[in-house]
Amino acid sequence: MTEMVRLDRLAKHFGPVHAVEEVSFAVARGEVLGFLGPNGAGKSTTMRMVTGFIPPSSGTASVMGFDVVRAPIEVKRRVGYLPEGAPLYGDMTALAFLRFVAEMRGLHGEERTRRIDAAIARTQLEEVAHRPIETLSKGFKRRVGLAQAIMHDPPVLVLDEPTDGLDPNQKHGVRQLIAEMAGDKAIIISTHILEEVDAICTRAVVIARGRVVADARPDELKRRSRHHNAVRLTVNANLQPKLQPLLAGLGQVRAVEVVGAVNGVASLLVVPDTGAEVVHEVGELIRRHGFAVDEVVVEQGRLDDVFRDLTRLPH
Repeated sequence: MTEMVRLDRLAKHFGPVHAVEEVSFAVARGEVLGFLGPNGAGKSTTMRMVTGFIPPSSGTASVMGFDVVRAPIEVKRRVGYLPEGAPLYGDMTALAFLRFVAEMRGLHGEERTRRIDAAIARTQLEEVAHRPIETLSKGFKRRVGLAQAIMHDPPVLVLDEPTDGLDPNQKHGVRQLIAEMAGDKAIIISTHILEEVDAICTRAVVIARGRVVADARPDELKRRSRHHNAVRLTVNANLQPKLQPLLAGLGQVRAVEVVGAVNGVASLLVVPDTGAEVVHEVGELIRRHGFAVDEVVVEQGRLDDVFRDLTRLPH
């Protein structure tokens, strides 16, 4: 795959505050990279350096071979950027704002009209195109910001919290749009919403305290979860007192947790030792004792477990 974005030991210091410390990774065409971290981890600062809006204190960042410090205009031509908060001109209508951005991008005449119409359609802004931006909901403002980012069809997209403020239907639409664009672009999505990674990202970089602490595919991260290969059973609640200790006695089982008991039905979670597969042993125990089980599900793992472990403050 063609490399589109590269960060090499990128750092940013604001006086004594080290917001970003030697962050390195690359993004290729066709990748959707989830850039994850808790609030204050350095995500937005990194995105601002990648897009050339603030200079790094040290290290380098490049977009399609152009250094963000030495060739900032060439970088900006190739990047669509949705910043945190998406600052907009509130007294402009959405359409007027997009026309203004198109002019700044060097789009004119029929080409400008075509690109604006396409951006409005793709972000579903038709019903608010002629309304002042200051009168729009947070979700619609976010979509105006996204429309300006994609309007010039850039090969690299940097989206900082793209679904912030959107309702579930709007989130689905934006994620679908990102998936449609992903084939011929490199897309970086800065987020702290883990479901975003599961939904659309092909890879995830996790940052904490200004440093990269993980770089892997979402499924690889899930394998680090204590719930990877955990077995969830749904049974009659009357069986729980007998079944739970038997399950806990199996080899390679770390714990058996009651995760729910409602209306006479109990859910038990059999947590294995790291990486162990215990579903066959669980199934054999159930058959041997003749327990009636309503449901058996093997979990892939949970990103929230891994995220907490990776970003937890040291004691």
